[in-house]
Amino acid sequence: MNPTDYDVIVIGAGAAGMMCAAQAGQRGRRVLLIDHAAKIGERIRISGGGRCNFTNRNISAENFLSQNPHFARSALARYSQFDFIKLVQRYRIAYHEKTLGQLFCDDSARQIIDMLRAECDAGGVQWAQPYSVHSIERIDDNGLRFELVTDHSTLRCQSLVIASGGLAIPKLGATPFGYKVAEQFKLPVIAPKPALVPLALAPETLAPLEALAGASLDVATHCENQPGEFRESMLITHRGLSGPAILQVSSYWQMQEYGGGKKLPIVIDLLPGVNAADWIAPHRHSKITLASLLAEHLPKRFAQEWCALHNWTKPLAEHSRRDLDSMISTLKSWTLMPAGTLGYAKAEVTLGGVDTNALSSKTMETKTISGLYFIGEVVDVTGWLGGYNFQWAWSSGWVAGQYA
Repeated sequence: MNPTDYDVIVIGAGAAGMMCAAQAGQRGRRVLLIDHAAKIGERIRISGGGRCNFTNRNISAENFLSQNPHFARSALARYSQFDFIKLVQRYRIAYHEKTLGQLFCDDSARQIIDMLRAECDAGGVQWAQPYSVHSIERIDDNGLRFELVTDHSTLRCQSLVIASGGLAIPKLGATPFGYKVAEQFKLPVIAPKPALVPLALAPETLAPLEALAGASLDVATHCENQPGEFRESMLITHRGLSGPAILQVSSYWQMQEYGGGKKLPIVIDLLPGVNAADWIAPHRHSKITLASLLAEHLPKRFAQEWCALHNWTKPLAEHSRRDLDSMISTLKSWTLMPAGTLGYAKAEVTLGGVDTNALSSKTMETKTISGLYFIGEVVDVTGWLGGYNFQWAWSSGWVAGQYA
């Protein structure tokens, strides 16, 4: 084998790419890991406030969005969150659990990067960075299937793994490289969209909420006509809505476009876990205002401004039955239609990607091009906020590493 010939070339030294390269190398494969950036694992480094929310204790295929919601099951089952936790423990990385099963490093996200690098070293993985790949061609030369022209040299390999990520956070070097490779080999791509992203509101919707900007509160959110809801915090901003609850629901709001129908609004429950009718009933004939009552559950400033916005400032005894019904309905189902999102610059991940119908769920290899694999965010599998997308990277990377 020539010095520029490899068993496996992995393009993309992020979470999925490093996991795949390490696994393939530890199987005895000669592996080259290429990245166009000078630094590896930047998405890992900045995640979780610098502590990396590396997985979640509560993971199933139901936590992922895809045109084929069952596709992720195989990889997630064969390399689960518990397998990755064992790896973290083997490297003696201290971690802790936050809300909703989210696991973070006690110290620094760099520990996860160092662990993955050590795993690659254990597999004898070679590194090429910063390397830009200018072209990829299929060849047939004694088992070698692909030829890559880079800005440094020409490389050949048996198996080629695309782990180049999506379009989120362009300042860290996100590019459409993986989608272009898929299109070159005539593989379908589900149109990418920003996901886990703040939502923008139209000026006419935003203007009345201006006094509420900066308010943060615990809510439950869902998209109209979609099952399930997310109970986390919401932040009202000068551009629209943000916070974990909104980031979660944003993916489902974006997903509606794939159906070709009209987008429906998001619905916000301002009193999650509270029966608003039963809660208000004892005060029906009192002099207390709704704002004073709401201050028991919501920030006082928000309660006052929100009631003023709806002109519900009189004592409850002075409001009609229709007013009370409207209060209850709006508190439990505050309906807002976003104007769009704040885009890839503010998105955590990318929705859409290489169509899973073109891939084997067992191996992540394409069904039509032998030796070509796609893993991680470039694939049409998008997780919830809270460590799910990293787990998809570990799982899909591990699976491909067993076969590439």
